[in-house]
Amino acid sequence: MKHWYVYIMTNKPKGVLYIGVTDNIDERVKEHKLKVYPKSFTAKYNCDKLIYFEEFDKGIEAEKREKQFKKWKRDWKIKLIEEMNPSWSDLSINWNLNYSRIRS
Repeated sequence: MKHWYVYIMTNKPKGVLYIGVTDNIDERVKEHKLKVYPKSFTAKYNCDKLIYFEEFDKGIEAEKREKQFKKWKRDWKIKLIEEMNPSWSDLSINWNLNYSRIRS
């Protein structure tokens, strides 16, 4: 079964926040870390740390949640992140991502 994810990336604790949605979180995080899209928001602000994510069974649910997050005040987003990840650790640090290939 395919899963969808809403995720938040940052450059440092309480730094710039980027909210995205994907159906392949491993590949998407890898793209952010490698700055595959050098003119993107995450590349420009060095948002390469995964600090929060939620999993969904349907893309429509994930997209709805992403839109909800983007309307929230920054304080609400920080509270959500700190409830799950109080140290703002990079949750993908031990994922053993294969950096030798990127999907096209």
